[in-house]
Amino acid sequence: MVDTGISAVWHDSDQSFELRELPVPEVEEGGISIRVLRTSVCGSDLHIWRGDGIEKGAPPRDPFVFGHEMMGEIAALGKGVETDSLRNPLKEGDRVVFSYFFPCMRCYNCIRGELGACLYRGGRKPLDEWAVCNGGFAQYYYLRGPNFIFKLPDEISDEEAAPINCALAQVIEALHIGRVRFGDHVVVQGAGGLGVNAMAVARDMGAHQVIAIDGQPARLDLALRSGATDTIDITEYDTPEARIERVMELTGGIGADIAIELVGFPSAVEEGVKMLRQRGTYLEVGHISPNSFASLDVQKLVSRQIRFHGIQHYDPWILPSAIDFLMRNRDRFAVCDVVSDVFPIEKIGDAFSQAEWMGRDSNKITRAVVAP
Repeated sequence: MVDTGISAVWHDSDQSFELRELPVPEVEEGGISIRVLRTSVCGSDLHIWRGDGIEKGAPPRDPFVFGHEMMGEIAALGKGVETDSLRNPLKEGDRVVFSYFFPCMRCYNCIRGELGACLYRGGRKPLDEWAVCNGGFAQYYYLRGPNFIFKLPDEISDEEAAPINCALAQVIEALHIGRVRFGDHVVVQGAGGLGVNAMAVARDMGAHQVIAIDGQPARLDLALRSGATDTIDITEYDTPEARIERVMELTGGIGADIAIELVGFPSAVEEGVKMLRQRGTYLEVGHISPNSFASLDVQKLVSRQIRFHGIQHYDPWILPSAIDFLMRNRDRFAVCDVVSDVFPIEKIGDAFSQAEWMGRDSNKITRAVVAP
């Protein structure tokens, strides 16, 4: 195993990435060192890159490494690690997906089996506390124990596998909580990486109608190839009222059984809940930035009996289910085409600037990935 790796360190001060060579963590008992092969530029990464949610005048954050939607290969196995989480043999060089967060296994939520809601859930340590190569936008990622890791079948490429541990896993978790039923009408707000996966998952779960809302032509085209039955272009239906009315038209005046928000803007929540039928379910996933406030008439939520779920992370069983989903649907939906562009880590700045869609009439990139 090598001694050092390259990390893309983000600096708020001049809004730039610095490529820094850092030591690779020593693998402890029960740990696994991952050689990162692909990391997606997730929508939440764009929020961080833009500085969304940072109060005006706040000091720059300390330099840090981010990136989480990734896959890789085994670089080194710690003592006692011989198999993946389903007891399939593991060896150096095996391609894998894994949860990027670490449940403590000993808190109130963990002992109830709610590992995605661990009260002491851990991630990577700050760079100033542990100056090692450890991140999605880095050449190595360290999985301390206990961890959840799964071998990938050869049929799934690196690009197809990168979104599994976030874009795909997150929407499977959300739609599982939302209880999509056979014949349901589902609205998906945002046709980015999570949105396109959500459309395919909803159809696979039995949804009759999936309505995709976005303003990028390339995304709406991919949506139609990934399970969407109808699309609403926000450049054509350019007010919330027009979009709400269009959803009602498409659902025969009833409204959607389920709506899922995947763009991370409060205004989307305000209009999304109005697209639901009586006793419809709203799944809120997109808001990861602080200071995201929406104005909602709570009496309307009560009188219309709206079910509202805030969802972050997922339970470990989702990952092998996501792999099975891709294998089962690779010829049915275009979810394997979500990743459109691959950038070397030396071009990570270009990956972000070209993936940015805000303020653009059109962007052909549906999901950019970095190859560290």
